Amino acid sequence: MNLNSISVSGGTAKALARAWLWLGLLALIGSGLLAILLVLSRTPGIQDVFPLKDFFRAALVVHVDLSVAIWFMAFAAVIWSALGRDGFAWLGWGGFGLATAGTAVMTVSPFLPGADPVLNNYIPVLQQPVFYASLWLCGAGFALAVLRALLTTWPRPAFGAPLQLGAFLGAVAGFLALAAFLWSWLIVPRDAEIEAKLYFEVLFWGGGHTLQFQHAILMVVAWLWIASHLGGVPVSPRPLSAMFWVAALPLLVVPAIYLTIPAGELPHMELFAKLMIWGHPYMAPLILVGLLALWATRTATPGAAKSAFVASFFLFAVGGVLAYMIQGANVVIPAHYHGSTVGVTLAFMGLAYVLLPQLGFGAAEGRMARWQPYVYGGGQLIHILGLAWSGGYGVQRKVAGAEQALTTLPQKIGMGMMGAGGLIAVIGGIMFVLVCLKAMTRWRRR
Repeated sequence: MNLNSISVSGGTAKALARAWLWLGLLALIGSGLLAILLVLSRTPGIQDVFPLKDFFRAALVVHVDLSVAIWFMAFAAVIWSALGRDGFAWLGWGGFGLATAGTAVMTVSPFLPGADPVLNNYIPVLQQPVFYASLWLCGAGFALAVLRALLTTWPRPAFGAPLQLGAFLGAVAGFLALAAFLWSWLIVPRDAEIEAKLYFEVLFWGGGHTLQFQHAILMVVAWLWIASHLGGVPVSPRPLSAMFWVAALPLLVVPAIYLTIPAGELPHMELFAKLMIWGHPYMAPLILVGLLALWATRTATPGAAKSAFVASFFLFAVGGVLAYMIQGANVVIPAHYHGSTVGVTLAFMGLAYVLLPQLGFGAAEGRMARWQPYVYGGGQLIHILGLAWSGGYGVQRKVAGAEQALTTLPQKIGMGMMGAGGLIAVIGGIMFVLVCLKAMTRWRRR
């Protein structure tokens, strides 16, 4: 199937896609700056020179939120805008304005007084009015973006219909996730006797699990769009559309869980954990199509988008394998989700390279652009393997400095790999930002 006919329409769709791409890029810049401090605070030898232990947790919260929640949602809005129709501009620009304001407030929040970190899963928080305000602003902004996506991405009978369907189903997942967050906030009591981490864990549990389906579906949309740009997708539109519907079937369980078991109860949380185990295999047909598309593009001319496709698929696969190696609350857990989330990030980076010229920016050209995904992906691979190695020797997650208790040589080797890989990945992230800035500001080599 050749989807080369897909292109971003002009008007509102193009302008919104450009704006959301800028927001995603700025979120990565903020996240990358914080990542440097995070890596230094956990690297043997360096951690003793830089006393960053207290700042570590507050910076970790905002780093995760910027690099996962904001970046992923902003680029999801890029996809929804690029594949959607014009119309409902007020929803798009209103959402962008609110999300941008929320991101700016969130970025400065760890440097303000009272930044008490809570390292819960999915969307960690700072118990601080400024940070709470940033969450509400971002949530409202992305809610408007999701609403506009639902109204504008319903697929039309054209070559691009499967990808539009994927974008629409991703928006459905996003809508259910945001509804789950709001529902949990209304239902779960905030009692002074309830530990903060437990409260926020429950608050974001259902929606966080649901949001994984949005990211996974849109990752496949990015893969197939990149593949179509490189030469074609080896599956016809009708079965590909059916595969997207199959991948989205587990989303039907989300409202059923909320309607039958109140948020906060143990069975509620257990069912969402099982939804991850039993629901994501429904993605298998699409993942196989991604592998076939990757094989079909093996003879394509080397470039930034192709490099990102290769690195994305490999890292996502590594993350999936590590999910079955988790035993206890050690650093194998972040090794798993770093692999999965980095796979999504690289897919979005590759699609960004494809979209830059279509959005009126310059093209991502040159050796830096071509090698950036491999530097970023390679660094993340070393980072992930170091975490997985250390987890096997009992190193706990979400600790820094002396609290890591690195007493054995294998533990130190593993966390040393983590630190080295993390720094390489930061370099790869900086390269992505520089490549995009060069294209988006129309810097040209003479």
